[in-house]
Amino acid sequence: MASHIVRLAPPRGPTPARAGALRPAPTAPARVHFWTGASGHRYVHHVHTLLECPPLPRAVYLLVRREENGACTVRHIACSLSEAPTLNLARIRHRGATLGANEVHVHLLTASAEHCRTVACDLRASVFGSLGAEPGPPLPSSAD
Repeated sequence: MASHIVRLAPPRGPTPARAGALRPAPTAPARVHFWTGASGHRYVHHVHTLLECPPLPRAVYLLVRREENGACTVRHIACSLSEAPTLNLARIRHRGATLGANEVHVHLLTASAEHCRTVACDLRASVFGSLGAEPGPPLPSSAD
């Protein structure tokens, strides 16, 4: 089996809206983010807020906590493999709320369940330093 590495161009800034241009639907991602796996491969992810994330088909997703200063922390990396997109969304929202995430970064370019798991493992190894590691739930602050 032959393979090759595809180098993606860096993301460009938003383009100014033209008069009379159609606006994206509310569920359309506002932006994209590139995450690099341990293999060096860059994966494009559509960024949604946790509450505005649409139902998802088979995909790799990252649950991310983005702070007001723009810093983001990955809380969870997994695959949505159910044939029911709304069931995938329910699981994502539940897990995201449990871990304190406020964004979902979705990689939709997965051909099969096996490829989806491979991409998730590549990202986990890069982000967490281990295939099975994940940060624990956020600790309650003393102000609570």
